[in-house]
Amino acid sequence: MEKFSSVLKTTFHLSYAVTRFLRSPFDTPKGSLRNSLWLDCHRKLVTTKAESSNNSWQPGPCLSFSEDERLLKDAVRKISQTFIAPKVRSMDEKGEMDAELFKELFGNGWMGLEIPVEYDGSGLSFTQACIVIEEIAQVDPSTAAAVDVQNTLVNNTLLKWANSKQKEKYLPMLCKDTVGSFCLSEASSGSDAFALKCRATEKDDHFVLEGSKLWITNSMEAGLFVVFANCAPEKGYKGITAFIIQRDTPGFYIAKKEDKLGIRSSSTCELQFQGVKVPKENVLGPVGSGYKIAIESLNEGRIGIAAQMTGLAQGALNIIFPYLHERKQFGKRIGDFQGVQFQYAEAFIELEAARALLYNAARMKDAGFDIKKEAAMAKYLSAQVAERIASRSIDWAGGMGFVKEFGLEKYYRDTKIGHIYEGTDNMQLQTIAKEMQKAYGFDRKSHHM
Repeated sequence: MEKFSSVLKTTFHLSYAVTRFLRSPFDTPKGSLRNSLWLDCHRKLVTTKAESSNNSWQPGPCLSFSEDERLLKDAVRKISQTFIAPKVRSMDEKGEMDAELFKELFGNGWMGLEIPVEYDGSGLSFTQACIVIEEIAQVDPSTAAAVDVQNTLVNNTLLKWANSKQKEKYLPMLCKDTVGSFCLSEASSGSDAFALKCRATEKDDHFVLEGSKLWITNSMEAGLFVVFANCAPEKGYKGITAFIIQRDTPGFYIAKKEDKLGIRSSSTCELQFQGVKVPKENVLGPVGSGYKIAIESLNEGRIGIAAQMTGLAQGALNIIFPYLHERKQFGKRIGDFQGVQFQYAEAFIELEAARALLYNAARMKDAGFDIKKEAAMAKYLSAQVAERIASRSIDWAGGMGFVKEFGLEKYYRDTKIGHIYEGTDNMQLQTIAKEMQKAYGFDRKSHHM
């Protein structure tokens, strides 16, 4: 009880300090905001909070945010509006991320959200990481995609599978100034992620990688790559192994950069490996465990995609809702017509349902539960809802919704990737169906018994 009381006092004092800071956050110089007070407070808080376990976990409303979570949401929203929003249209047109923006992302601790403070990370929870991603996505889904891949895929993979030396070397880099990239997909292995043709041949104290990767997010800016290759093709997926590769490794090339429909400023490139020597000390996890690493990482990554899509849908509503109550037709505000009210009420119901699945999955992950089904459901529904809301928002705006200046058409373009990356809609439905069969005892294993 004494320990719990101490945590409460610490939380109160830190929250009060953050609240005072956030009431006038932009009176400070740019550098001060970049090293914002909320991050320092959260770093201190995570060193004092009580340890949690499955036994101590108590169920509660998944959309009931703690004071610290609300403060975090508010801080990310304000910083995103200040530093990201003015760059969004230009970055989309150029198809590249503003280099200065990455400095802001690192400076605010957003590229090392779950990395412990001893590695210079922010020490936040997975749920808090999803909060950050959702808030950024309301302003720019492209930037949110870069932050999402860094945190839910690359950082989480290293946190779980890297040995102590690898963590000491790479985690501080990922927090300070190094963008990370997760390299799984190939031309012949998209949904069938384990039909990899990229090969790793063992030779003395190293492996030699040959092959290529396609559709790799963050690859143009990345300095560190988690690459999956098969070192024992005769074993099928059981030969897949994960490797840590740095950008300047001889024989490793960033090839074609894709010109995309949406999330255009988030880089997506082809990678080539031509006799790339990877020392055995850079093998991530046990040899042959790459399939397990990829599956577990993608489950978490799918929740990150759900955060992106939920934030995107909210961002579209944030644009269209004021417009519906400013523009008049037939002497009446558009938002007051019952037919329109029914439509945006339905849209909001769908958005809240997607958000509930998102944070239910995130909180389950933090509590240590199996999240395979929950991650698939959150990703699937959020992608569906984001596209419907972005599309309807354009309809409600009429001609204004169809022009770039208004901003809605970008959200609509950005929704399409939510149906595709880190597992297509059909793959999510298949995962959900298999989990249902298992729960009802109709899976293959139960059936054969």
